[in-house]
Amino acid sequence: MTIRVLIADDQLMVREGFSVLLGAQPDIEVVGEALDGHEAIAKVAELRPDVVLMDIRMPGMNGLEATRRIAAERQDEAGSAAPEGGTRVLILTTFDLDEYVYEALRAGASGFLLKDASARQLADAVRIVAAGEALLAPTVTKRLLAEFTRLGAPRAPRMDRIEALTERETEVLALIAQGLSNGEIAARLFVTEATVKTHVSRILVKLGLRDRTQAAVFAYEIGLVTPGG
Repeated sequence: MTIRVLIADDQLMVREGFSVLLGAQPDIEVVGEALDGHEAIAKVAELRPDVVLMDIRMPGMNGLEATRRIAAERQDEAGSAAPEGGTRVLILTTFDLDEYVYEALRAGASGFLLKDASARQLADAVRIVAAGEALLAPTVTKRLLAEFTRLGAPRAPRMDRIEALTERETEVLALIAQGLSNGEIAARLFVTEATVKTHVSRILVKLGLRDRTQAAVFAYEIGLVTPGG
């Protein structure tokens, strides 16, 4: 299946560069470009891409606000259940700052990548996000942990927020927050990867979350997982 990508960036050279890099991949097709957040939202509605490569700093509406609106639209279309399809956002930026990582994930982004990433890293990131297997790369996890440390984590876990989860689902949620993939979680718990996928799907549905990236943020916010813990 071909992954349809929309590139949203106010710099022509960046858009053209990404188009060339991704266009060379046999399973990825660049279906459109956008100059700012407003155009990105309009193009998503028109083209229904699988993934949007979204710059953060753009004139008019920035990438964070555009991501919030795209994610909200995706959530509305799916109802209370966790969406299987829909457009996912991969944030691209030259600014390796804690505030952008945190705000991008809070806005509903499924991934975060610096613009100096290699062509292979970019293509792999698009594939991961398109597959719904969005997870926090180690470097991003470190910045996210730093941000939660700065903000201050809850003193005690808010277990009332996850009463609907089983003990195993709670364990899986904690491992998601640590940045583990489905395969790594399966190895850690001595279960099949298919079983992990089932647990992840149930967690997202029960908690009304968009994807595993939002689940990771949620786990930190309620104190289930804490920086350094």
